[in-house]
This record gives sequence, structure tokens and C-alpha cells, in this order.
Amino acid sequence: MTGELETTNLNSGYTEQEVSISEIQKLLDDGYEVQVDSPDGWVDVNFFVDKGMWQEYILNVEGFDPVRCNEAHLFETKTGWKSAKELVDTMVEVLCDDGQYHTGHVSISAEQIPIVDINVNHENHRYYTNGISSHNTGVGKSLAMCSMAAGNLMDQKNVLYISLELSEEMVAQRIDQNLLDVTQDELMDLSRDEFERKVDKIRESTKGKFVVKSFPPASVGSGHFRHLLNELRVKKNFVPNVIYLDYINLCTSARIKAGSNFNSYTYIKAIAEEIRGLAVEFDVPIITATQTNRDAVNSSDIELDNTSDSMGLPMTLDFMLALISTEELEEQNQLMVKQLKNRFGDPSTHKRFLIGVDRSKMRLYDIDSSYQVGVMGSGAEEDVPLMDSTAFGEADNDRSKTFKKNKFKGFS
Repeated sequence: MTGELETTNLNSGYTEQEVSISEIQKLLDDGYEVQVDSPDGWVDVNFFVDKGMWQEYILNVEGFDPVRCNEAHLFETKTGWKSAKELVDTMVEVLCDDGQYHTGHVSISAEQIPIVDINVNHENHRYYTNGISSHNTGVGKSLAMCSMAAGNLMDQKNVLYISLELSEEMVAQRIDQNLLDVTQDELMDLSRDEFERKVDKIRESTKGKFVVKSFPPASVGSGHFRHLLNELRVKKNFVPNVIYLDYINLCTSARIKAGSNFNSYTYIKAIAEEIRGLAVEFDVPIITATQTNRDAVNSSDIELDNTSDSMGLPMTLDFMLALISTEELEEQNQLMVKQLKNRFGDPSTHKRFLIGVDRSKMRLYDIDSSYQVGVMGSGAEEDVPLMDSTAFGEADNDRSKTFKKNKFKGFS
């Protein structure tokens, strides 16, 4: 992930360069506004994530430089997003920056390499790495939903997980990691006997059933989900107690044709209303996710108007939480949760609280109450940004100042 810089001056005032993805952190730290080329045009880079050392996976596509990544890195294929691990020793067609799908394959190296990733400000969460469409990192919305789904199963509930982002295998693997209390590597190394023993132990403690269904992004909406629910009831005698939808911005509207002359506010609001109508029709809670806009990136105090794409989404929802991650919280393996909307109770009660996160086992967990001191607060304290007095808070405020503007043509 290194390369020489090639700079071109643009009329827009941006500078177009080809840089290593590992250089993005310094550019952001230096106050630059960074954009990256993607299948959706130039998109803003929100933040940079250092994921540590991982075994190297290499995607080779003829005519393109190799992409070196870890096993979980996602590539956009003709059949949806697939992880590098899923593509090992198979021929796959991946989307490239000429707008065409090209054939490539993934191999595994014995090397351990440092892995870094970025988060971009677009609902499709993708950008070009060496000309190949890749998926960005995130705070953990899919992790949170997988963790909650596993908790529902242990609470004797039937769970339907609909994914428009991850494959069915990846969702099932994350649920397995949580329920079996193992990391991804440990799960892969389990013998058949040991795996069956762990599964039998889980079966003894829960009667909940789990169904996962994956669809390509921007291909399905409430009508498709209605058909799926009816088909599961008739053919498999499966009626979910809760539905997870990962995630709502990737759905289509049954009332508004994609590409028609409607803005994102109207389109996302229509999708939200249709999904909420489906929840009412089948009398089942539907839990989904969205992203924040650029103003809320790395913010310690997210509000309803920080929702990306459309304020029509939070206006339609009954209950909404924000998951907040900062450098300070990452060091403690914690996330902050803030209530943004609650039609079922007083949102000022436990408005903010901390939870633990074990990313290796796809699990959220309660932490000692001593960590909550000064977080939950009461009354007026609830409306004061928690970290304004910290080094992060000061840096966060500095980021609101004028940025230098530079624009970059993909990663080498």
C-alpha cells in the first residue's frame, strides 16, 4: 500500500494525487480535507483506522496493481460484497474503476502486514483501492446488530437477519463467534467434534431459531421483505420475533422509482415509512442502522440532525440510538451510546452510557458501573458534550475550522 505521488492541479482548487492509503492519517491530522475516487464519484474521507497486524491476503486482477489486505476486507463482486477470505482460490469478477467487472483471484501469503482502512462519507461506503472497488470500515453497526441478534437468540427469540451488505456466510460466522465465545481464527481452527459440542451446548440453553438472508444492495425493499416473511411462515413455519435489517439506506422504495427526480430526503423517508409499515403489518420490531453525516465524524455529541442522507429517517423511527467511538474509547474497548429519540419513554433517562465491545468475538457487553460516573448525568448535564474538556474534545473543535482542500485519485 505504498506508491509515488502524482499531482495534478484542478480548476476546483483541489490537488489530485495518487497516494498510499497509509498516508491518509497524516493528511487528516494536518487539517486537509481529503476526497477519494469511488464508483459514486469523489467522496469525502471521514476518518482513518489502524487495524494492526494481520495475515496478508492478496487480490490479483490483470491490468491492476495487487491489493494487499486482511481476510475481512470486502470487494464488490457481481454477486455482492465478498470478503477476501471467501474469495481464496476462486476466480471472481470484481468492479473496477473503468466501470467494468474484471476477473481476479485471492491468494494467502505467509506474511503479517499492517492493515489500515478508511471510512468514507457515502451511503454505499465504497472507494477504489488500486482501481478496485473496496468497502470502508465503520464504527460497528453490523457488529452491534449481530451482537443484539445473538442476545435475542439466547433469550429464546426467533431472529431474522436481512443483510444488504455482508454475505450470509459472514453474518452467520459473526453470530457463531458471539455464541460460541471464540475469535474468527479460533472458529476456523475448531475440529468438527469440538464445534458440534459447542453447538449442542448452545441448543440446550435456547429454543430460538435464526434465519439469515442476503440480498444485493439497492435491489430490494418492503415488498420483497413481505414476500420473504410470508414464504418463511408457509414453507418453514418460521415467524420472527425480531428482524434486523443491515441496513435501511441500501433498500429501495416501492413507491419511488430509483433514479427519478427525487432528493435523498424524500427517497430515504419513503423507504423508512414503508419499512415501518411492514413492522406494523407483521407486528414485529425491525432494527436497522444508518450512518452519520460528515459533521458528526469523531464527534462526542451526536444529534438527530447528524443523520446522513435524510432527516426523514429519524422522524419516522420510534427509537434511535447513536453509537459513538473516539480514540479514548477505543483504547478502553468501549463505545458510548446516546439516546436520540424514544417514543416509549423519557429519553433523558440514561441518555448516555458506556458499553464494552469485543470486536474479536462480535460482542457488546455491560461494563462496571464505575465507568459510568460522569457519563449518564442528569438534567442539564445531559446536554453538555461529554468530552469537550478533553484533548479529543479540543481537537474535535479544531476540526470545525477551515480546511485546506486536496483531492486524491485512488490509493496505490
